[in-house]
Amino acid sequence: MLKIGLTGGIGSGKTTVAHIFEVLGIPVYYADDAAKLLMNAEGPLKQQIITHFGAQSYIDGKLNRAYLAKEIFSDTKKTTLINSIIHPATITDANNWMAAQTTTYAIKEAALIFEAKVHLHLDAVIGVYAPAALRIKRVMQRDNITEVQVEARMQKQMNEDEKMKRCNYVITNDDAQLLIPQVLEIHKLIMKKARL
Repeated sequence: MLKIGLTGGIGSGKTTVAHIFEVLGIPVYYADDAAKLLMNAEGPLKQQIITHFGAQSYIDGKLNRAYLAKEIFSDTKKTTLINSIIHPATITDANNWMAAQTTTYAIKEAALIFEAKVHLHLDAVIGVYAPAALRIKRVMQRDNITEVQVEARMQKQMNEDEKMKRCNYVITNDDAQLLIPQVLEIHKLIMKKARL
């Protein structure tokens, strides 16, 4: 089974593309959703977050996402710290999930595939590209935050052009090109690669 990454900057439309692959019968591991579940589960990960970010990281046992986001997006050292806590746990969880799949290929959807060196454990990576202005507009609407807040989050991610250069396949999600034909073409190429 091939292990395929799916990445792109914030607001690029990774999740929308992932859902199209799911319609084709391809299982998708959503790293952000998995990380949230892992951070809310009782255990060493939760304890590490409380140790480094304080008891206010949780309210009634549930992750205080607003507090944590404010903490990590305002300080590069804290961003690096939270990533060093969460990434190993998510990578282990994703590897276990991948090992349980029985399809020709499975996808791991994650924003930080290259930054977290996850690509080293994958057979190929699909990038989802969208122009910066469109990404900003989408995230402002989706998360009800300001342009400055979106730009601050974008600064924490790898440069989009650099990210796309590292991908084996690129899907353009600019509201001008249709997504489904692009996904179908990549699906066909990956199926062909799997048969080699």
